[in-house]
Amino acid sequence: MRAQLHGETVFYGTGSGQPDRTKPAIVFVHGAGFDHSVWGMPARFFARHGYTVLAPDLPGHGRSGGAALTDINAMADWLLDLVKQEVDQPVTMVGHSMGSLITMAFAVRHRIWISKMALLGTSAPMPVGAPLLEAAADNHHAAFDMANAWSHSAQGQLGRAELPGTNNLVSAERWLERMHDGVYFADLAACNNFVTPLEIDAPPALIIAGAADRMTPPKAGMAVAKALPDARTVVLDDCGHAMLAEKPNEVLDALAEFIME
Repeated sequence: MRAQLHGETVFYGTGSGQPDRTKPAIVFVHGAGFDHSVWGMPARFFARHGYTVLAPDLPGHGRSGGAALTDINAMADWLLDLVKQEVDQPVTMVGHSMGSLITMAFAVRHRIWISKMALLGTSAPMPVGAPLLEAAADNHHAAFDMANAWSHSAQGQLGRAELPGTNNLVSAERWLERMHDGVYFADLAACNNFVTPLEIDAPPALIIAGAADRMTPPKAGMAVAKALPDARTVVLDDCGHAMLAEKPNEVLDALAEFIME
């Protein structure tokens, strides 16, 4: 689905559903370097269960125009403008990695527009190592190699995938290679620079962590949960940061139980 926002084209996935302003809405927010397509499975599931789904490509990502935003708060404000343009009521927001920071910022800045939030692969703060930042600043392929290796569990690094005939490690690398120069650095720097206000008047929250996550270790996700007023947690065994690829069914089960209760 294409829309116009701030003079630029915005693309968002709908899970093959028909957007309806009157239905309960779920907004899926992707992580650094990715786009709406990481949400294919949950987007389709919730669309088929009567939800309006918005899985946007952030500015400069995927099929959306404009330059990549360089600040998490600016991304949250951009997302508010899209939400207010497309739906008429508070939304459930689901964010992975950088998307979890955007979701937290959205909850702080625009509390009346969010009813529940799910934070996948999260930490607060979310520091990014200097070697990865420097490689991304140089638009060097090493940035993709480092992030991709660190994002997968030991078995995931061998290419394990629940979908026969696919290789998660190779797929993720090709995904990152589609980005325009400068986008990955903008995303990573935004994560690294964001000061997360942990003790916030947040809506009910779900935190999903990968037990083998080296990018945002599970103890970091548990710290986020502890700081929130109403949070439940799910830890996925043998799973790294790339949980949407490594454990898609378990992620969907946790989201469905939390959102549809």
